[in-house]
Amino acid sequence: MIIPYQDISPDTLDNLIKEFVLREGTDYGLEDVDIDQKINDVKVQLKLGIVIIVFSELHETVNILPKEQFEQTSENEPNW
Repeated sequence: MIIPYQDISPDTLDNLIKEFVLREGTDYGLEDVDIDQKINDVKVQLKLGIVIIVFSELHETVNILPKEQFEQTSENEPNW
């Protein structure tokens, strides 16, 4: 199930994105990028619809996924 980012409180959204960025271990190459910039980058991607927030009923988890990946996955896992 897709969770619209606009329905999530700003603090909760920041924490969700922060957990995602730290878990994913995003590599920005030779430049160091601080956590606030990484969070902002994900927010921009959410606003543009590049990534979405999804809740998996099957796994009872929340995740941030590229929209295309979700669409491909949801064909195989209808409980997303």
